[in-house]
Amino acid sequence: MPRQLTFKIKKKEYTAEPTKVDRKKLYGWVEILALDDKGEPCTLISTDESGSVLIPKGGTGLGILSEKNEWVERSELVAVKENGKPADLITSSYNTVVELKDKVTAEEFLDYSITDFYELMNVDNQLLKTIGKDIYTFTYSYLDNYEGSPAFLMVSENTLYMLIGVSNNFEMLCFGDCGSVDDTEDDTFQIEDDDNLDFSMLNYK
Repeated sequence: MPRQLTFKIKKKEYTAEPTKVDRKKLYGWVEILALDDKGEPCTLISTDESGSVLIPKGGTGLGILSEKNEWVERSELVAVKENGKPADLITSSYNTVVELKDKVTAEEFLDYSITDFYELMNVDNQLLKTIGKDIYTFTYSYLDNYEGSPAFLMVSENTLYMLIGVSNNFEMLCFGDCGSVDDTEDDTFQIEDDDNLDFSMLNYK
């Protein structure tokens, strides 16, 4: 049975089945196939630092060592905040009721890069009407985890979509006093008379 999300909005609960929209199905994909002299597919392998030891696929892995270079199991790790206190565990969105109460504007939504795209199936029409043209946001977590992801719900052409994203943190730098991007007082970015342009001076290659 497909996993379901349960949403609560205006004191009513609704269920929906998320189906991931695969980019490959939308745009197609390209694969590069490496063949040997006999036309057989090549197998990817790795080597050690000396280049003399061949390591087949699956022969390497990641491990965690303590300060004493002793092996540490992942089950022994504890997530903490920046202040050293234990981090709060976020329950999987599939094991709890997701309350829809926060909205964002279109401008705020565009401050995120979308990493995953879902179409929600078997949705009650009343949920579509309640959401309407608004964009609702909540913290999404596929599994029980210590860090969730920003998620957005929106309706398009009578279909409910869930988009998972990451925030784009833009940092603006300047020297001295920062002017406005709309400031047009600097004449260096203006052309006073188009008739003075001599396009014959431009060389095209």
